[in-house]
Amino acid sequence: MFRRMLLSVLVRQKKKLFLIALTVALGVSLATAMLNVMFDVGDKVNQELKAYGANLNIVPKNTALVSEMYQLDNSDNQQVMQYIKQDDLVKIKMIFWAYNIVDFAPYLNTQAMLNDKPITIVGTWFNKHLKIPTGDEVDTGMLAMKSWWTIEGNKMTDDNLQGVMVGESVAKQWNLKLGDSIEVTSILTKQKITLTVHNIFHSGGAEDSQLFVSLPIAQQLADKNGLVERVEVSALTTPENELARKAAQDPNSLSRTEWDTWYCTAYISSIAYQLEELMPDIRVKAIMQVADSEGSILQKTQLLMLLLTVLSLICSALAISNLVTANVIERSTEIGLLKALGATNSAVALLILTEILIIALIGGVLGYFIGLGFAQIIGHTVFGSFVEPKMIIVPLVLIMVALITFLGSLPALRIMMFLRPTDVLHGR
Repeated sequence: MFRRMLLSVLVRQKKKLFLIALTVALGVSLATAMLNVMFDVGDKVNQELKAYGANLNIVPKNTALVSEMYQLDNSDNQQVMQYIKQDDLVKIKMIFWAYNIVDFAPYLNTQAMLNDKPITIVGTWFNKHLKIPTGDEVDTGMLAMKSWWTIEGNKMTDDNLQGVMVGESVAKQWNLKLGDSIEVTSILTKQKITLTVHNIFHSGGAEDSQLFVSLPIAQQLADKNGLVERVEVSALTTPENELARKAAQDPNSLSRTEWDTWYCTAYISSIAYQLEELMPDIRVKAIMQVADSEGSILQKTQLLMLLLTVLSLICSALAISNLVTANVIERSTEIGLLKALGATNSAVALLILTEILIIALIGGVLGYFIGLGFAQIIGHTVFGSFVEPKMIIVPLVLIMVALITFLGSLPALRIMMFLRPTDVLHGR
């Protein structure tokens, strides 16, 4: 009997039930899209922020200690400068969080004379192809990390040993154009070398008054073969919390459980510690302005997604409440007859909830797949990449459907409970 009554209602009330299914589908689709993006937005936001510079700076350990002890500035620091072996840089991609290291680039500064004026020449990797001992191969370098630079000319390559990237200020000072030749003389080794202007760039910083060349050229001019001065690293990190800040002050103060959690989470302090662990002769300094900004932006973005999800569910519940209430009022005669024949409030409520839940589940399934489509639209429009569907969303969708269906039906159930057969059947 219950099944026959249920099927009868689904057939007779199909238009109103379709509106309920559509309402649930719209709410669930928005919630599904927001939740999928929220769970995937961490890496997406970090990837976007990586375009604005490094968040880790690697320097030789002895240099860092002397600088901190005597509070030396960069000019004084040249007197005590130590160096990092270039061959050790592959170890950066061999730590536990190797895949979180997006890019890194070494730098070696040397002083030279250009037209009898001193100038800084910086050697670096522009787009270096590396083979890692683990079997992986990566492309990394400065150009990927300085994507906001405005560069005139074709991209510089690491095998271009005669080319030079000229800062905008230098180009204006000496009226240099692409293809011009310049002669620089090393202040240290007195070696002269002729370079061809391959690029003119604008960075908006001190780099505009410098020259950038392939790393072997700078090493030759500085007489530092196989050595680099510092390394900038861009890594995907998890926002700092109390545990991360505690570990940053003293990792030895952590309990074993805290240690395991911290070490196996991509905190910036954890990545820095692992780099120092694998390369004992270096000191890794976190650029906290960048790291804190990343964490703040990520948390606010996820909070926005969560608020949109909650608001969509509240709106769906309110819409369902109106539709179910109208449905119950319209069927008041039928409900009154059921009660007159002996049906209890719980039995009638079960019938109403069952039919609404079936329709809501249909709408929820439809909304889930529509939401996946919305998530991809958001991913490609905002981040330019695919948003990976998360399986954890499926049980969350089921819970959401049940929740908004139950909450939306409460006002209608209250009306049904106080409905008296004598009021609706009088005179029939």
